[in-house]
Amino acid sequence: MAHKGLLVEDHRVAPYCPRCGTALSDHEVAQGYQTVTDPSVYVRFPVTSGPLSDLGAALLVWTTTPWTLVSNTAVAVNPQVTYVAARRGDEVLVVAEALLQVLGDDVEVLERFPGTALEHTTYARPFDWVEIPGAHFVGVADYVTTESGTGLVHQSPAFGAEDMLVARKYGLPVVNPVRPDGTFEEHLPLVGGQFFKAADRALVADLSERGLLFREVPYEHSYPHCWRCDTALLYYALPSWYIRTTAIKDRLIAENEKTQWYPGTIKHGRYGDWLDNNIDWALSRNRYWGTPLPVWRCTADQTHWRAFGSLAELGEAAGRELSSLDPHRPYVDDVVVTCSAPSQTGPGGQCGAEARRVPEVIDGWYDSGAMPFAQVGYPHSGVEPAYPAQFICEAIDQTRGWFYTLMTVGTLVFDRSSYETVLCLGHILDGEGRKMSKHLGNVLDPFELFERHGADALRWYMLCGGSPWSARRVGHEQIEEAVRKVLLTYWNTASFLTLYANVNGWVPGSAAPAPAQRPALDRWALSQVHATAITVTEALEDFDSLRAGRALSTCIDDLSNWYVRSSRRRFWDGDPAALATLHECLYVLTLLMAPFTPFVTDEVWGAVYGPQSHPDAQLPDSVHLARWPQVDGSLVDVDLARQVAQVRRLVDLGRQARAESKTKTRQPLGRALVSAAGWESLPAELQQLVARELNVQSLEPLAGDLVDASVKANFRALGKRFGKRTATVAAAIAATDPAAFAAALKAGTASVQVEGETLEISPEEAVVTETPRTGWAVASDSGETVALDLEITPALRRTGLVRDAVRLVQDGRKTSGLEVSDRVELWWAAEGELADALREGSPHLAEEVLAVTVTEGRPRADLAPHEHPDLGLTFWLRVAGA
Repeated sequence: MAHKGLLVEDHRVAPYCPRCGTALSDHEVAQGYQTVTDPSVYVRFPVTSGPLSDLGAALLVWTTTPWTLVSNTAVAVNPQVTYVAARRGDEVLVVAEALLQVLGDDVEVLERFPGTALEHTTYARPFDWVEIPGAHFVGVADYVTTESGTGLVHQSPAFGAEDMLVARKYGLPVVNPVRPDGTFEEHLPLVGGQFFKAADRALVADLSERGLLFREVPYEHSYPHCWRCDTALLYYALPSWYIRTTAIKDRLIAENEKTQWYPGTIKHGRYGDWLDNNIDWALSRNRYWGTPLPVWRCTADQTHWRAFGSLAELGEAAGRELSSLDPHRPYVDDVVVTCSAPSQTGPGGQCGAEARRVPEVIDGWYDSGAMPFAQVGYPHSGVEPAYPAQFICEAIDQTRGWFYTLMTVGTLVFDRSSYETVLCLGHILDGEGRKMSKHLGNVLDPFELFERHGADALRWYMLCGGSPWSARRVGHEQIEEAVRKVLLTYWNTASFLTLYANVNGWVPGSAAPAPAQRPALDRWALSQVHATAITVTEALEDFDSLRAGRALSTCIDDLSNWYVRSSRRRFWDGDPAALATLHECLYVLTLLMAPFTPFVTDEVWGAVYGPQSHPDAQLPDSVHLARWPQVDGSLVDVDLARQVAQVRRLVDLGRQARAESKTKTRQPLGRALVSAAGWESLPAELQQLVARELNVQSLEPLAGDLVDASVKANFRALGKRFGKRTATVAAAIAATDPAAFAAALKAGTASVQVEGETLEISPEEAVVTETPRTGWAVASDSGETVALDLEITPALRRTGLVRDAVRLVQDGRKTSGLEVSDRVELWWAAEGELADALREGSPHLAEEVLAVTVTEGRPRADLAPHEHPDLGLTFWLRVAGA
């Protein structure tokens, strides 16, 4: 960079941390903004020359940094803006005409003039504690705006970059009464020894006492603080070494165009704007620790300096071997070289004086930007770096930090960015939505989270709890939800498979029908899993872990809460097709989940797919050694997925109807009527699945009306459209046939006649209430309807009582510690209708609870009873043959 003329030393106003004692680069400053409230003050600067002085006018100046008024040197105005001298009460004030409102309402404009007319107008400064010769007049500057304030900007060149430009333009001195530690010089009245920000209060009070303060208003704004120590920064005139990044601005923009950003809005937004407004990089730091700036300066002529690129090059100039030198302070500072700059007086046409290293070290962000090649010592090591990186990832605040320095250093050295794809992560927030930080004390200990929830739970939540680039709140409740809804469901599904595979002696590879010959629900499960594999693969290729996680979560729910639950009887019976289907589905699902939850998936893999579970499987020992699943497109059945989705919607409607009628699910019903497009074309086994899920004995097409409809106008919606005619239109709606009107609204719109005009009424403009007729429970949504016949015959009631008994006996098996495969002997005692039901339904009861005998009456053996007074049932259990 030095050889290219891109490393320069200059005196500039730079952001400076008084605690750390060093300047900061702009990308460091961008990481430390905090919202603060400062006093913004409007101050009178009495005019001391020209016609405005004859009027007794004062310049009205606005600033949010009252502490800088101590070193006021000039006032800047925009030459293109119109200014006014306005009388307010008994005083005359000068402001930009566009900001005249700051003076209030009762104002008389005396004169109008351009900003140029104010140039060189002198004034009395607010504080005369610092000697500033040849100053205190008005200058013109294009950067002055009329967006806020008064259009007159106070200038203090030591503390503002624009102020410094104005000072140079007019040859004004640069006076700095603030010491490097951020405190005012001790000899100054009122503020001597005070920290610069702390001085505001006293200065504002003094201005008010002397009648110079026109107004004070609290001003909330973002103010830069040191990203390391949180100290308020000040802009400070300092000598510093700079990299002329402005010279490669076009190359940086071109490299950004070739970079793939996630999210894409960053590319031309936050990051693109940063590059468009690129300024030179303040590289040097006044610290002891850090990478020493490799610049040696002549002790005889400060303009002579040289940058060294290696210890070998430095050793050659120093005339000694330096390969073993520790290239840090203080050791490197002991190296002295001879100045080789051209000179007419020196020996051999060279300066020949002694040159020593400059004291500064390099901005630590430069080290981070040089990492891709510096970590392997390139080019001196001979090891080629892996350059550029295909992918990098960090939080979004690194947009103007590490992302910027990586691209900038890479482009400066290799003329190309050091990365091709970048993912910006959102910030991690606490439960109250604040960014987690050690400073705030709101950081969750990750090891505590691992111990309480497991590493997989935290990984899943971080990957799938929101888009990677979105900020998210992290707390115990959110992680517990991920465990409950995803990880436990996945684990329990795998446990279910191993349980019933073992009970029935089924092993992977056992004979099972080909997928095409399996029941519809099996084919649907395989289709869902392979479709999920397509979605997850595409999402991860696009770095969208949220979309991948949602697809996986949905697939887990489909397998557990629909496929397994709906097929439970088949698993009990050891159906090879069901066991093979679930085994194949979990295989693909486990591979897909492995990057998200590496530990639980590896445990499942070992138990279900590893050599110890099936020695002939010829699968790797770990899921992480297996290949990403290959999608079998022939198994993805879009039509079947649509049909099962309809089945699930109808089942949900039926359950809704049961819930609204307070009819429990275990009570069988005689029939359900269904109205849905395509219902008749559903395969019989899917129709029977609806019947089984709804616990009805038969399904029939819905014909005729089972609800009574009433219709009334939605006056708020009608009023927006019809205004004064609303009441007339509402009366016409009330007079229609409610059933026909409701049916028309379901189809789209309904029409009414109003004063000979046909008006179309939308569903939002009318309120339809449907009441099921006596004896029926009806639920409808989006053109699909399920109606349940609520008549419960004695036979249906007895069947329901048997189902209640089955549930209680199953609970008794669990509380007794029986294995699911244990066969039992069952005795029962009951009276009345329940006794009749159990006598009639004992074969079904025996089948459901794996009872080899079902006996009415008490057992002869001394067994503990299971009593259920609510149902009036007492029963006894023991393992068969015990």
